[in-house]
Amino acid sequence: MVTKKDIIEFLKETGIKSHDKVTIHCSLRAIGTIENGADGLIDAFCEYLKDGLFIVPTHTWDSVTRKNPFYDVKTSVPCIGTLAKVAAFRPDGVRSLHPTHSVAVFGKNAAEYVRNEEKSATPTPVNGCLSRLYEENGKILLVGVGHERNTYLHAVDERYDIPDRLHPEPFEITIKDYDGNLHKSPPYHGHFSAATKVCVSEYYPNYKKAFEQTKAVTYHKLGNATVYCCDARKMTDVVRILWQRTDHDLCIEDSPVPEEYYQDITLI
Repeated sequence: MVTKKDIIEFLKETGIKSHDKVTIHCSLRAIGTIENGADGLIDAFCEYLKDGLFIVPTHTWDSVTRKNPFYDVKTSVPCIGTLAKVAAFRPDGVRSLHPTHSVAVFGKNAAEYVRNEEKSATPTPVNGCLSRLYEENGKILLVGVGHERNTYLHAVDERYDIPDRLHPEPFEITIKDYDGNLHKSPPYHGHFSAATKVCVSEYYPNYKKAFEQTKAVTYHKLGNATVYCCDARKMTDVVRILWQRTDHDLCIEDSPVPEEYYQDITLI
């Protein structure tokens, strides 16, 4: 069984500090049995990140759609797994008002961190909760999953205005906040690529070797799960350089980034 002590030791081994801002995508099943389950994992992260923030994606993109443009922060159920479903409704967290890509944030200044998310016009806008991990030197943990679940990379696409990533036809979403007040989103552009029938995130593993080579990502273990510990700033800078060097879209088919694009990249 993975205990709270095990989780805290794991966080120390990754080099994460108590004041860091950390987000996670997690397969609980991949870890194995956890003391007190999803709540136990959240409790351990919150205890360790006592001076930082623990950010759990609680996305609703599968249910808040063009045909059903309504998000209720208190009742809309996440579509991305057990950890998200538990985190979304814990009383010690603050869930953001982003209609499709909300997060539940735990720790000091959580309410301030999620402020104005109802004004988001895209899934991961610059200055949004996920994108700001770049400025905050944040970390992304992929626990038992790969880069195809690394939502932060959508924020990198938006930061650098990568073409063919957002739907050209917007729609409006009604958002219900904690007090029952209704808000209207700006014209909202969801994820979309004309070049592929699947979300481009399915091809984010194309970056894997480049991230390894540049040490933007390091690997660890939590229980039975392999964990990618991703440095938001380093990953973002690597992607910027790769796109400066390419003459084609790097994430519309299963094709690793050519080694010559990254073999000379040195990050501080």
